[in-house]
Amino acid sequence: MSRPVRPLLAYAVTELRDAGIESPEQDARVLLSLACDIEPARLPLLDAVTDDQADLFESMVILRAVRTPLQHLTGRAYFRHVELAVGPGVFVPRPETEVMTGWAIEQLRPMAWEMQRPLVVELCAGSGAIAKALYDELPRRVRLHAVELSEDAASWALRNLRDTSVEVHVGDMATALPELDGTVDLVIANPPYIPLDAYESVPPEVRDHDPALALFSGADGLDAIRVLVRTATRLLKPGGLLCFEHADAQGESAPAVVTAAGGFSAVRDHPDLTGRPRFVTAVRRLAARR
Repeated sequence: MSRPVRPLLAYAVTELRDAGIESPEQDARVLLSLACDIEPARLPLLDAVTDDQADLFESMVILRAVRTPLQHLTGRAYFRHVELAVGPGVFVPRPETEVMTGWAIEQLRPMAWEMQRPLVVELCAGSGAIAKALYDELPRRVRLHAVELSEDAASWALRNLRDTSVEVHVGDMATALPELDGTVDLVIANPPYIPLDAYESVPPEVRDHDPALALFSGADGLDAIRVLVRTATRLLKPGGLLCFEHADAQGESAPAVVTAAGGFSAVRDHPDLTGRPRFVTAVRRLAARR
């Protein structure tokens, strides 16, 4: 038996829209292509599906309607030019982070020609999205380390980075990689930065499925950023670069953490593609001010 595609898609779009999904048409097409094991671009050529495919599709629509992340259903996420395996236990990378990663790539590109393979450390690595993007766009031109506290998340990073030269380390960023102190050219991170009292305002896909360790960071959302800045102060060589993401409401408070640390100059905040404050960059001084 077969079932026509149009009524199935119409049902799915209605269910997803009623559930508050932002892009119900797009999500429905992705799920139907997954159920049929075809590329989404081929869906217009599809008139009917089997009963088994329809049943699988409807079950995934139900899961998506209760706000299971689309990436958990597909098992993959896309970040800049790379595909990542994702699922329960790891933070799903967001498009906002691609802008910061692009900034880092533009800084590293001339370094890679002028010096012998600049040394980069990604802290709070999660799925390894940033490290994989750097490796993909600067192949064999940088030395990369990725640090992740959660063993569950690190297992995803190891899976995503297994065909690269990135070294993955499981542990606390506060004490990570002491053997690299004073030698690193760039430290990059997307740390947890959501204040604890903002819990209810976080979308269900994020709040209920991304690990809390990757989301929440103290009363003001800056606890992990404070640790990150201390670690970067230790790791970076003079002239080394720091960049990290923050919430759009932290466009003043996040740079202030870096300024207060005293070990950095040229502290600057940058917008994301929507114009909202999104990430901080800074340059490591020769010595911290007393």
